[in-house]
Amino acid sequence: MATTEPVLSRRHNVGGTSARSLLLTVLGEFVLPSGEPVWTSTLLRVLAGLGVEEKSARQAVNRTAADGWIVSARDGRRVRWDLTPPGRRLLTEGAQRIYSFGADRRAWDGRWLIVMVSVPETRRRLRHQLHTRLAWAGFGNPTAGLWVSPHPEREAEVKQIVGDLGLEASAFSFTGPFAGIGSEAELVERAWDLAEVDSRYAAFLDEFSGLRPEPGDETLFAQVRLVHEWRRFPFLDPQLPDELLPPGWIGRRARHLFDDRHTTWQHPARAHWQTLATRP
Repeated sequence: MATTEPVLSRRHNVGGTSARSLLLTVLGEFVLPSGEPVWTSTLLRVLAGLGVEEKSARQAVNRTAADGWIVSARDGRRVRWDLTPPGRRLLTEGAQRIYSFGADRRAWDGRWLIVMVSVPETRRRLRHQLHTRLAWAGFGNPTAGLWVSPHPEREAEVKQIVGDLGLEASAFSFTGPFAGIGSEAELVERAWDLAEVDSRYAAFLDEFSGLRPEPGDETLFAQVRLVHEWRRFPFLDPQLPDELLPPGWIGRRARHLFDDRHTTWQHPARAHWQTLATRP
């Protein structure tokens, strides 16, 4: 049976900077760790500072509530928003993936995990969910119905995905080393667009390398933008072993920059958030 819990879509993570995707970043970066509900006015103020018009911000809040990620509580004429249990689980899992992404560079044993699973074109929503969740797990799709990853340890995650979507009867998996037909380099080229990933990392470095925000609002907004841009990379970068990457892979420099800026800005950004969140 398909899961009924909310699922972050690929569009919210990789696509344009929508009001709702920015809201999710704010919720994950400040509301989740604080454990405290937040006033509507605080959310609108922060989103306005990130370039979101009030109408779009209110729509984002309402749609996020409709999706089951947040719930409201009225205090007189004012409304506070808290994460629901599914929303808290969703953002906690996302935070774990985002903040650990690129940090663990294990030695590769040369084995691949191959998953065969396909969904008819007529079932577009299910097809989209499968592609979104397997991409989030770092799998490449070199040809229709075939998914590959150099991380065999993720088989349990794939089994969960397949089970959630009710595709157990049509899915198969294999693990093992690459054989003698074709080349791993060609497989990687067909499964992932590393040139596009490289260009995204280059843009990230250009945007944040020289950024030195002023205290207060500017540091908080910079922290949101930093995390918001970084959260795209678990979808884009499959975290291939060094043996499968070009020399001097740019992703390592990007990870170092993210860690440096996030550590530098985190405490003052969260302190300023608390100031905003406690204002009447």
